[in-house]
Amino acid sequence: MEENMEEGQTQKGCFECCIKCLGGIPYASLIATILLYAGVALFCGCGHEALSGTVTILQNYFEVVKGPVDSLDVFTMIDIFKYVIYGVAAAFFVYGILLMVEGFFTTGAIRDLYGDFKITACGRCVSAWFIMLTYIFMLAWLGVTAFTSLPVFMYFNIWTICQNTTVVEGANLCLDLRQFGIVTIGEEKKVCTGSDKFIRMCESNELDLTFHLFICALAGAGAAVIAMVHYLMVLSANWAYVKDACRMQKYEDIKSKEEQELHDIHSTRSKERLNAYT
Repeated sequence: MEENMEEGQTQKGCFECCIKCLGGIPYASLIATILLYAGVALFCGCGHEALSGTVTILQNYFEVVKGPVDSLDVFTMIDIFKYVIYGVAAAFFVYGILLMVEGFFTTGAIRDLYGDFKITACGRCVSAWFIMLTYIFMLAWLGVTAFTSLPVFMYFNIWTICQNTTVVEGANLCLDLRQFGIVTIGEEKKVCTGSDKFIRMCESNELDLTFHLFICALAGAGAAVIAMVHYLMVLSANWAYVKDACRMQKYEDIKSKEEQELHDIHSTRSKERLNAYT
């Protein structure tokens, strides 16, 4: 009987511990972090492969040749964008962890564990700093989203022409890279609808795959923007909570000080009355 009671108490203690742990999880920050990681992974992975597909299309169908090492051509720019993608992936992986840690330290479970002072002393400044930083990153991701829409628009035009080649049969439509600023004005790199290169490009998997990869990268950048907005709401709520906790702590300190002063006054008067009687 006693063993059953001990087992029941142990199970109850484990259940209460699990409930307490689950109550300390910042679910809003967790959802925003998952959305941020998904968006950044989609943008970085699909963007990297789309850039590689762009290099293949330029070399195979437009016959664009890579210039010298010290020249700044389209291939050098693509390599720079790839390195930027590596940096974005690493930076926002760390930033997501930092925001999750900030979310944990503003939950009630951490407050009960460490007390109000550790939250109100530095948590208010940390929350304000993260709000400013997240706002800047949100604006940056808006710019990235707008920039990513450019290759989507370009590939959409090419893909539309490929899909409508039967409708415009007899018309001589050409895709000139000089219109997109990919090559200089002096270079003539174009493919027309009646050429074999254009037919092979439209029938190849590179064009269709690269176009859809850029669409996925655009969707990932949009998801990152939504995650930044979600983080701003979470951080603003945490900052308001920490601000209220700081005011409550000051009120409790003043109240306890006044109560201590009243207690000292009553003690002094009691001693004076006792001395007067004696």
